[in-house]
Amino acid sequence: MARETGTAREVRQADWDGRDLRGESFEATTFYDVDLSELVDEGSTFEDCTFRGVAFNCSVHTDAAFLRCTFSRCTFFDSRWERCKLTGSTFSGCSFELLAALGGDWSFVTLRAADLRGARFEDLRLREADLVDVRAAGATLTRCDLSGASLEGADLSGADLRGSDLSALDPTRARVAGATVDEAQAVTLAEAMGFVVLPG
Repeated sequence: MARETGTAREVRQADWDGRDLRGESFEATTFYDVDLSELVDEGSTFEDCTFRGVAFNCSVHTDAAFLRCTFSRCTFFDSRWERCKLTGSTFSGCSFELLAALGGDWSFVTLRAADLRGARFEDLRLREADLVDVRAAGATLTRCDLSGASLEGADLSGADLRGSDLSALDPTRARVAGATVDEAQAVTLAEAMGFVVLPG
């Protein structure tokens, strides 16, 4: 059910399972308990939208933009996000099991305390993202730009971090046991802990 409310718009308890959203635009729209499972989304734009209890399970998003959006209690199981822009968006109480975000710009997102175990982030811009207390044990975060990100209390144990910018990571204030890094990153982390790294 869709309902216009002045300049804003609400979509409640709608079943958009499998819907094709190619090129559609939404602004200041609130989605309540909407099923977006298996949705095909190519080039759509969502600005200042709110998603509450929305299922994005198995949906595919390509070159889409979710700008300054709020996601609350949403599920992203096995969803795929390629070259998408989610700058300034906030996630709370969401599940991200098997989510894959490949390329794109997620700068300034808030994922505080999010459970990202099993999620995959590759070639993604996460500049100044709020990742405080994030649970990303065993997650993949490869070739990501994490410059300026807040990572205090993050659990990155066993995560694959190869190729990512770890200049904002203080290994004494996060859990990093068993995480995989490359040689250049190892030097960065050693220097962050106060070591002086010299050639052998």
